[in-house]
Amino acid sequence: MEENSNQCAAESAAIPLNMEGESNDGEERDPESISLSQPLLRRNRTLSSSPLAIVGAKVSYIESLDYEINENDLFKHDWRSRSKVQVLQYIFLKWILAFLVGLLTGIIATLINLAVENIAGYKLLAAVSFIEKERYLMGFIYLAGANLLLTTVASVLCVCFAPTAAGPGIPEIKAYLNGVDTPNMFGATTMIVKIIGSIGAVSAGLDLGKEGPLVHIGSCIASLLGQGGPDNHRIKWRWLRYFNNDRDRRDLITCGAASGVCAAFRAPVGGVLFALEEVATWWRSALLWRTFFSTAIVVMVLRTFIEICNAGGCGLFGKGGLIMFDVSTVTVTYHMMDIIPVVVIGIIGGVLGSLYNFFLHKILRLYNLINQKGKVHKLLLSLSVSLFTSACLYGLPFLVECTPCDSSLAESVCPTNEGSGNFKQFNCPDGHYNDLATLLLATNDDAVRNIFSTTTSAEYHPISLLIFFALYCILGLFTFGIAVPTGLFLPIILMGSAYGRMLGIAMKSYTNIDQGLFAVLGAASLMAGSMRMTVSLCVIFLELTNNLLLLPITMIVLLIAKTVGDSFNPSIYEIILHLKGLPFLDAHPEPWMRNLTVGELADAKLPVVTLRGIETVERIVEVLRNTTHNGFPVIDDGVVPPVGLAVGATEVHGLILRAHLVHVLKKKWFQREKRRTEEWEVREKFTWVELAEREGKIEEVAVTSEEMEMYVDLHPLTNTTPYTVMESMSVAKAMVLFRQLGLRHLLIVPKYEAAGVPPVVGILTRQDLIAYNILNAFPHLTKPTSREKGN
Repeated sequence: MEENSNQCAAESAAIPLNMEGESNDGEERDPESISLSQPLLRRNRTLSSSPLAIVGAKVSYIESLDYEINENDLFKHDWRSRSKVQVLQYIFLKWILAFLVGLLTGIIATLINLAVENIAGYKLLAAVSFIEKERYLMGFIYLAGANLLLTTVASVLCVCFAPTAAGPGIPEIKAYLNGVDTPNMFGATTMIVKIIGSIGAVSAGLDLGKEGPLVHIGSCIASLLGQGGPDNHRIKWRWLRYFNNDRDRRDLITCGAASGVCAAFRAPVGGVLFALEEVATWWRSALLWRTFFSTAIVVMVLRTFIEICNAGGCGLFGKGGLIMFDVSTVTVTYHMMDIIPVVVIGIIGGVLGSLYNFFLHKILRLYNLINQKGKVHKLLLSLSVSLFTSACLYGLPFLVECTPCDSSLAESVCPTNEGSGNFKQFNCPDGHYNDLATLLLATNDDAVRNIFSTTTSAEYHPISLLIFFALYCILGLFTFGIAVPTGLFLPIILMGSAYGRMLGIAMKSYTNIDQGLFAVLGAASLMAGSMRMTVSLCVIFLELTNNLLLLPITMIVLLIAKTVGDSFNPSIYEIILHLKGLPFLDAHPEPWMRNLTVGELADAKLPVVTLRGIETVERIVEVLRNTTHNGFPVIDDGVVPPVGLAVGATEVHGLILRAHLVHVLKKKWFQREKRRTEEWEVREKFTWVELAEREGKIEEVAVTSEEMEMYVDLHPLTNTTPYTVMESMSVAKAMVLFRQLGLRHLLIVPKYEAAGVPPVVGILTRQDLIAYNILNAFPHLTKPTSREKGN
């Protein structure tokens, strides 16, 4: 069911015409006529929607994950037979894997930083050398050519080898931790392409960051460690069998996501809180400790490389590459009147963040129409954005006037064209600098450090900051969505810091807050207005600035910006989840869900397919071939009842998974007579580790006509403790239960026992609880809100 990411992605980022582009009467539609306000994945008006979603750049069949413990006879025996030594080994290995996740994420993040700073730095130095010789056209040709080459490398890798490596990857990680199996998101090919692609894209000067890709890379490392390597070359070590399940893999990927944020911002506590607030759906104290341990290892690795680079052994990469804005030596003073500009900057951040989400939503839909035309158009779109970016970065500094250097500054500081610096000479005469070139012709990290710089109130002119802000708004909107690894953090930080500094200039006569601190508050407000994070962002900026005095005003800015943004539209990650069609279960059910019961949902679905405890092979093969369900209730009729029940009672023995039925057919665990098997017979044929695997399809199984007449005892493989709800329960309550327990199936049982009433009236899955699907099946309930539509 899952598509292979190793083949070249000729498919588009939307559903092909044979899935989406046909009307109900069979007439073909022009994809250009699709409205920008319609979902990318249109569903039929039925409750059981086709499990399709856009993962990376491809339409894929998706399934849910089994976070629930499958308590069948094999699991119970394995759990009883574990010694104390094995239990301690399991706990010890969890910490070892958490250590390896942090170590490898820190090393790879440092290498990415080294590569980006040196590639981009030497590229800019070569371009500036042409400018110093007044060979302006050659300077542009060199800069644009280098950027096109780097963009081509990143885009070709994403389009032809790993489509899931394009984009930030954070929405897909959120969906995975929510219980959605996003295909090919954490493979070795995806990780390698993500590393190389992010180096190429960031070095090319595109308006994107490496922070989002680092989160994805950390998650890929965690997933590969947990499963023993890539699918085709997996290590079959005995001790890795403990982690051959979705629950432990989920915990490892959570550690990887936190480590990625920590590596991007050198913020260990911020990384843990980011995982808790933004990506993780399920949390517990033991996971908190291991996640914090992973981020601590990342910080130790980064600190080691900082000391090495301080000795000058990293080329153009200095200590600033791992910390953006250190104001530990700056005394922050503010009074009650300073709360007014802080509130204003929070309101502006919320409004601008929601506007950014709105326009980015529309542009992503437009890019979807372009990407439908094939991989060549994806490449051309990426190269067009790169060429436009190069033209703007190189040409706009010529439009501003040169500024004389302050006499208090040394000549080696102002002006300069060597490496990092706040006063780039560019095309100016000696003793002058170009403030816009200081921001544009610099690596992304240098640009952040320059605009965050303190005690430089006269360095930047308002016109230059306005041009910088407008340019990065445009580039941020049109760069996100192209076929390269992209991150949203850095573009939003640059936009927010620009308008924050402009506000600081406008209010410099009314406040004592430094303009560099205004830039920090502006970046924080726009990130909260777009991403809707508060606690984790507050701690990340606190760890970046290394100054506790900024904490109160940062908290106020974040709270105001998030509140204002929430009143207009959802966060940018929720919008992307909706566009991709990933069935993400939100933490808060819609109010109208309390007016609908799960029994009514079951009535809107096809009748539930059940199996008997001892079933014929023919019936199992028929069910697997004619349905796509992943779970089937196991019902026993005429069982010997406990005292007090009528003879011939019906027993709901439990739930058996599709993957387990396929295992039975593959191993041909058949018997000629209809009987219950002994426990030792099951353990001879199956192991608990084998049942954790979900590989295999019914099409790969060959069953003879003689075997069709045989029987299979499903009792030992059946989960005897599935979660059940009564048909009178509200959908809202069922959705909360489903999400918090990380379920894949939820059985619906009747409220009253009566003749002709089946013991299981339905099964709820993730697709059944998505608000958009329910409203399609029950249009009379209410119209979807702007949050449901992602607008």
